[in-house]
Amino acid sequence: MKRIVAIMMIIASVAAVAVGQEYRFEVGPAIGMSGYLGDVNKSNLFKHPGVAGGVMFRYIANSRWAVKGNLFYEGLSGKSTDMKSVFPLGEEYSFKSKVVDLGAQVEFNFLRYGIGPTYKKYKRISPYMTMGIGAAMSWCNGTHVSFVLPMGAGVKFKLKERLNLGFEFTMRKVFGDKVDGLSDLNGIEHSFAKNTDWYSAAVFSITYEFSKRCSKCHYVE
Repeated sequence: MKRIVAIMMIIASVAAVAVGQEYRFEVGPAIGMSGYLGDVNKSNLFKHPGVAGGVMFRYIANSRWAVKGNLFYEGLSGKSTDMKSVFPLGEEYSFKSKVVDLGAQVEFNFLRYGIGPTYKKYKRISPYMTMGIGAAMSWCNGTHVSFVLPMGAGVKFKLKERLNLGFEFTMRKVFGDKVDGLSDLNGIEHSFAKNTDWYSAAVFSITYEFSKRCSKCHYVE
């Protein structure tokens, strides 16, 4: 009898583990606020907040790691009258820019994110950090394409077995100086590594998991 109970417990535990990481992918929309730092805004990231939104797609490697792709739109704006600095000849500058961002990032969950048996120590909520690479196309005084380096952090909450809520804040370092349509306003040329354009996205997301893992495979976390 004890052996039967033990076998049943093992079977139940195996089934519970499958629930913890049962699906391989997730996808969903994200929406929030964008910010800008650059030639006409040196300090207050959200002095002129814009709209950020798009879609994100994740490959769930295990409870700790995931690879995410995103396609975002960000509206950016700024003006020099908000700054204490004075540009040559006392000129004033302002801009409005539209940015489409395509990127890929690696995510690391600080806790074992998921739903599963107690001994696996899964958590329905977990903070995470993310970093990756991407490209941005911006429209402001022309069309410009630049590489970007996204980095940031967020938090995930598993609302249900296949439904996740999230909040993420990322900064994107732009390897180019034309996101704001402005460059070298003080007459000093910037090197490739020292340009001043950054933009951010603070977004809420809801994602749905799909593509069930093979139940007969020996999946190792």
